[in-house]
Amino acid sequence: MSDTLANDLSPLLISLLKGVLYREDDPPLWQSLTDQQVAVRDYIQVLGLELILDEAEGYAYLRQRQEDGDNDRGSLPRLIPRRQLSYPVSLLLALLRKRLAEFDASSGDARLILSRDQLVELLRLFLPEGTNEARLIDRIDSHISRVVELGFLRRLRGQQEPLYEVRRILKAFIDAQWLNEFDQRLAEYASQLGDGGEAR
Repeated sequence: MSDTLANDLSPLLISLLKGVLYREDDPPLWQSLTDQQVAVRDYIQVLGLELILDEAEGYAYLRQRQEDGDNDRGSLPRLIPRRQLSYPVSLLLALLRKRLAEFDASSGDARLILSRDQLVELLRLFLPEGTNEARLIDRIDSHISRVVELGFLRRLRGQQEPLYEVRRILKAFIDAQWLNEFDQRLAEYASQLGDGGEAR
């Protein structure tokens, strides 16, 4: 690779290796990515990665390439770790994805903004009620913080009431087929809670 090409690709590759690249966050870097995506794909292929670029939604990220077959010989170690998510965090992500689908179907706006209170109410319905309301809210706040850390929510600054933007990258991680089965899963879970079951 020539020094000129390496210098052009370095900011892109570093940004992508650190996480999701959004068009709105850095328009010049995004333009550079769209112009040089072939070179980026060629470079990261050596690392066992692939570029996922959604120009319509305005985000890009790297994903571990799927290995063909079960043969471990010659397979690369994982560069991008898998994250184990707790049930409440997984549930919140699914609820946000459903809300995003409803928002896209009924609104012409590009950004779904939710208040902290809306997020709390969204999740509270599916968590077992306890005697300590303050502790339940604290737990929900910690789940919201985890989703922010994962990059699926972004806290908006300068607001008196905490507001969060649902990041559109969520659509890449929870697909439409899973979402179609989601209502049935929630109904089953809600009936378990109604019968005295408890979330784990």
